[in-house]
Parts: sequence; C-alpha cells; structure tokens
Amino acid sequence: MFSLGTGIECKAQSKKSFKATIEGKKTSLYTLKNKKGMKALITNYGARLVSLYAPDRKGKMEDVVLGYDNVMDYHTKGQNFGATVGRYIGRIKGPSFELDGQTFHLQDDGLGHISHGGKPGFANRVWEVKAKNDSTLTLQYVSPDGENGFPGELTVTLTYSLSFDNSLGVDFLATTTKPTVLNLSNHSFFNISGDLTQPITNQQLKIAADSIATFDKGKNLDGNFMAVVGTPFDFREARTIGDSIDADNDQLKITKGYDHAFKLTSKAIEPAATLYDKVSGRKMEVFTTEPAIQIYTGNGLKGNQKGKNGILYQRRTAICLETEHFADAPNHKNFPSTTLRPNEKFHSKTIFHFSVEK
Repeated sequence: MFSLGTGIECKAQSKKSFKATIEGKKTSLYTLKNKKGMKALITNYGARLVSLYAPDRKGKMEDVVLGYDNVMDYHTKGQNFGATVGRYIGRIKGPSFELDGQTFHLQDDGLGHISHGGKPGFANRVWEVKAKNDSTLTLQYVSPDGENGFPGELTVTLTYSLSFDNSLGVDFLATTTKPTVLNLSNHSFFNISGDLTQPITNQQLKIAADSIATFDKGKNLDGNFMAVVGTPFDFREARTIGDSIDADNDQLKITKGYDHAFKLTSKAIEPAATLYDKVSGRKMEVFTTEPAIQIYTGNGLKGNQKGKNGILYQRRTAICLETEHFADAPNHKNFPSTTLRPNEKFHSKTIFHFSVEK
C-alpha cells in the first residue's frame, strides 16, 4: 500500500486490472524497482509509465505521475498519461512534408495538421516485451510503412531502467526501411508533491534554455524563436511556476498557460530542467540528449478525467517535461533535423533523476 498524500491509501495497480486483449494483443503491467524502494509501474499498452513511487524528505514513497488504475481507461479515455508518443510528437502542419523531392501527405485531423503521429498513434498500440528484469524493461513496436501517412517501416525499441540512484531512464532506438521523419517522447504528467489533487503552480522550475519556439494564432509553430529574457518564459534561474503563468503575454494567451518547446542550451551531462517541491522536498532533474523540452502545465485538464483512487484531475495539477525535437521540424529547415534514413540509427536518452532537499 502506498499513500497518495491525500490521507487516502492507494493500493498499487494490480496486474489483473491491466490484463486485456486489445487489437488481438495481450496487455499487462510490469514493475521495476531498486534497493532504495523506488518503483516504476509500466504497461505495454502505449509503452506507458503508469506509476512512479519516489521518496519525500521523510522517506515516504508516493506516486508522482497522473494516470489510471486499469488498462481499459487508458484505451478508451484518450489521454496521453505516461504514454510514448510517436511517430511524431507535436503537430506537423499541412499535414504534409517534403523529403528528397517527394511530398508525403499525412493523416489530417480536420484542422489542417496531424498531431502526435495521428490516430491510432504509438500511445494506442500494444508493444511487444523484448526483455525484462527487476530494474529494466525493453519494449518494441514496429510501425508499418505508410502508417498514418509516414514512409518507411519504423522499428522502435524503448528501454525503461530504474537505477540505484533513483533515476528513471527512457532510452529510444529506432531504424527505418525508407527515409522518414520521427520525433519520440515520453508524455508523463508529473506532480512531484505526491498529492495528485494539488496544483503544480507552487513548485519551482529551472530550465536551461534562452529561447522558445513560437506559435502562430492557430497554435502551429511559425518557425521563429523568441528570447526568454524579460518574458514569463525566463526560467534560467529557478522560480515558482505560477508567478507569471497568467501574465499578459501573446504566447501565453494562445496556450492558456505554458505549453511551449524550450530550446535547450544544456549538454546531456547537465540538467535540462529541474523541478522542486518545497513541501515534500522532492527534486526531479531532467537530463536529455534531445534539443528541446516541451513544458506543459496541464492547462487542458478540466476535472472530468477520473484517475487513480477516483481523483478528478483538475487544471494545472500536473506538469509535463517532454524531451523532444521541435514540432513541424520537417517544414522548417532552421530547426534541428528529424530525418532518419536507412542504415542510420536514431538514439535518444532521457533521465529523470529524483532526490530530496533536506
């Protein structure tokens, strides 16, 4: 039994509630653990992080990610809690892109773009378990040539690992049979307070970034970057998330809060972002090989998603720190390339490291 920090005991999700057959494939729940008592619960449906139990300053283990108690809620409710998003996280406008002189037309969501790789995306697929031990789980999905319009058969291998120092690693490898584009990320909704009913606006955030990619009024990237200095997006020094989240700023008005890709200045051995909750003492540092991190402050949560323990997830009770390339990069040559070719290997690694401030 683990506490959610709400005065209610939360029974860890059972394997039984994650056993199902979806599209003819079996789903289950897998547990990773280390000797310090930290645990990560993962389902092969969408290669999702279901729960992550991390200690507070008193050693109390609490779940720090939003999600559901059973696999069918993940299947039917259409939320990306903990999901692996692909083939391309974010929007591609058009929806189309040109590669090697050929135009590829992608699945249209009816709004002139494709979002998060279309439907069904990687979050809606049952992944194959390739290997497992107490601390690592390796999953694989083979995306067929032409899935949602993307060229090439893409083989994605994902390894989750839970290390002795309370770090959760997310390691992607991918290969393709034809030139293609991809942008993979984990879409966990974090609330490191351990109380999934509480807003994250009182937590402190630091981001190693001096600019953000900007949106047009339709919430599509316009190909430009804006310096963060003198704006509500300046998190180069740690500060409270809620300080300027509702400031009179054109970019914040488009997204009704933070939902932007920050262009990272950090190297892989340096934290790209640091999140701190002063009440619990938990600190989460994010390390990544990716060039950007999308910060989303749960602005779209409306209290109509019933999650673990029957909690209705309210607005801004979670923050996503999605390490990734930029959305719509295939249509903006000034963005880091997302092209992958045959005989090349895509590799991306992100680490979520947990510690406590005494």
